[in-house]
Amino acid sequence: MSETGTTAPGAGEEHQLRRSLGFRDLVVYGLLFIAPMAPVGVFGTLDAKSHGAVALVYVVATIAMAFTAFSYAQMVRVVPQAGSVFAYARVGLGNGAGFVAGWMAMLDYVLIPAVAYLFSGIAMEALVPEVSRWVWTAIAVIVTTLLNLWGVRAAARVGFLVLAMEIVVLVVFVVAAIVVLARDGAARDWLSPLSGDGTQGAFALSAVVGAVSVAVLSYLGFDAIATFAEEVTGGSAKVARALLFCLALAGVLFVAQTYLVALLEPVSSAQLAAEPERQGSAFYDAVDASVGTWLHDLVAVSKAIGAAFAALAGQAAAGRLLFAMGRDRRLPGVLSRTDSGVPRVAILVSAVITMAAAVWAARRDDGLDHLVSVVDVGALTAFTLLHASVVGWFVVRRRGDAPVNWWKHLVVPVLGAAITVAVIVEASGSAQVVGAIWLAVGLVVLAAQARGRRAAEK
Repeated sequence: MSETGTTAPGAGEEHQLRRSLGFRDLVVYGLLFIAPMAPVGVFGTLDAKSHGAVALVYVVATIAMAFTAFSYAQMVRVVPQAGSVFAYARVGLGNGAGFVAGWMAMLDYVLIPAVAYLFSGIAMEALVPEVSRWVWTAIAVIVTTLLNLWGVRAAARVGFLVLAMEIVVLVVFVVAAIVVLARDGAARDWLSPLSGDGTQGAFALSAVVGAVSVAVLSYLGFDAIATFAEEVTGGSAKVARALLFCLALAGVLFVAQTYLVALLEPVSSAQLAAEPERQGSAFYDAVDASVGTWLHDLVAVSKAIGAAFAALAGQAAAGRLLFAMGRDRRLPGVLSRTDSGVPRVAILVSAVITMAAAVWAARRDDGLDHLVSVVDVGALTAFTLLHASVVGWFVVRRRGDAPVNWWKHLVVPVLGAAITVAVIVEASGSAQVVGAIWLAVGLVVLAAQARGRRAAEK
């Protein structure tokens, strides 16, 4: 890529992606990766941590992630490349930082699909217990990989249908919840989802902030939109709009559903805190008790299908990241080869890694915990380098065409970096250890590449 961000390095015809995506397609990929009902699995944990102020947690988390979305929007306009944060850090901070950003993002893009595939396998096993979860997990990987190999446009069309189904289920839940609340009243105070239920004492801001560190993880994936920058028609401004729109829409959906289910929840936040084994199923239990088993089952089926297609979006994003790093010779160059504009080699490599991780985890009782602990720190580290890239490009290197806007190019990214660093600090010790090990391995690879280049120049 040139310094102006108009041409990707090594972008010969066989290393180019096909432009076929519109604004709707970008939003579909972003929402698929996030999943409209992402809070279902973490509602109980957040309710217990926040002392019942779970809707407020998502309000704060949406605002917190808006800083990251804004930094993405700034950089995608000047570096409209498939590598996303890898490309941004490379031009804003240098080649070494770019590699580190891409390396850490791989934990997110390659392994979050494995988590989603495992969720799908677990849900399908609950519906059809005669078939092991690892078999369902493997089937989900194969089906979605074939769709991604078919092409980004075809996958987006199928993904739109799945997303529409998830939205319909969410609407059914909202309508059913409103009917029950109008008929029977709320199990908790009407303002409690925003102020706490009072069962763990007075409102505590520290409790809300602690819960935000978990809730932020529900949004991981919206940034995948930026990896399709070379495949969108109409310019990078469309990618920036899609990023911000997707985050805002996800925030509204998350706040609405957690507010309603908190009002339906017959179990207090103090009880959930005292009995952590009840937290994972708290959303389903509240729906089952207040609305009925039929909605419980409908939500479960939606989650099973939706998780597989969240993984589809994640796998597509992972393929673009590997493609971009291969094109820049930071990973083997064969990853940058395309076939009819589709990076099939990179997608297949991503699929193999994801399949191995997902099936391994599916065959272990503690597999999900291990996977989740790995992905979070990688994504948040990449986000931190993204914010630093905005400062590096616009303020330090002063490469923007317009004068420096101190609010957009310094204040917002610095605040965004402070937020992501704070979330990393709040992460579990095991996640921090795995992230540090992965970073150390990446630095060794980076040093080896540097030595190889110096030797070649002699």
